[in-house]
Amino acid sequence: MQSNLPLEGKTIILTGTSKTTTIIDDITALGGQAVIAPLIETCELIDRNDDERLEVARQFEWLIFTSQNAVDAFASKMQRFNLSTENFQVKIASIGSKTTSALENLGFHVSFMPSIFSADVFVQEFPSVVGSNSTCLFIRGEKAKQTLKEGLPFKLAEWTVYETIERHDQKLVIMDCIRRNSDVTVIFASPSAVDVYAEDVASVIGWETARLAAIGHITEAAILHYGATVDVMPNVYTMQAVIEEITKVGERK
Repeated sequence: MQSNLPLEGKTIILTGTSKTTTIIDDITALGGQAVIAPLIETCELIDRNDDERLEVARQFEWLIFTSQNAVDAFASKMQRFNLSTENFQVKIASIGSKTTSALENLGFHVSFMPSIFSADVFVQEFPSVVGSNSTCLFIRGEKAKQTLKEGLPFKLAEWTVYETIERHDQKLVIMDCIRRNSDVTVIFASPSAVDVYAEDVASVIGWETARLAAIGHITEAAILHYGATVDVMPNVYTMQAVIEEITKVGERK
């Protein structure tokens, strides 16, 4: 009896950090095979002056988060110095549903989100809700783009709280998976993962051996930079939206 599950016969490789693996159950329920092959990991940057930095952060009117990793690193620092969200009388700006959920789970109220989960849209919409004398602190990773700093019409303070570590131990897993399966989609959620894939995998077996899915136009641009084709790019920048789009894509000819 033939299955009617939309991902039947499809293999989906997740190249992001371990936090992206929450989508595995959804892929399996739709009949697909999920393969975890993280090409990057994140690690909190710990400084002996983190307690002082937290105190400074409490003085800003706005804290800006653009990734769940930044939220997690910030939360770790709060926990280490016995601080709760009640100690922060600040407004929170967030990009992305995962980032917002992580902030809300921590106990913060998110006061601003852009209409589209994009830094480009953020710099267009955020100034309209910020006073001319407001102070803003961007809680970021070391590889964060300069879009906010260069695009906002006021001075933006920054605090780098985590670093991205490339993982080159997954290349054989990915290449073996692509070679063994006829219908494979590789999902990228960051330019960093694209760069590792380009170096470790595409340089050996090419870009055309699997479908390529991007979450966000920045990641899409990273793939296009290598001359590859982006097969899946949802309008909503979430993992769930990517999976929905994959179910609509026919087998590669």
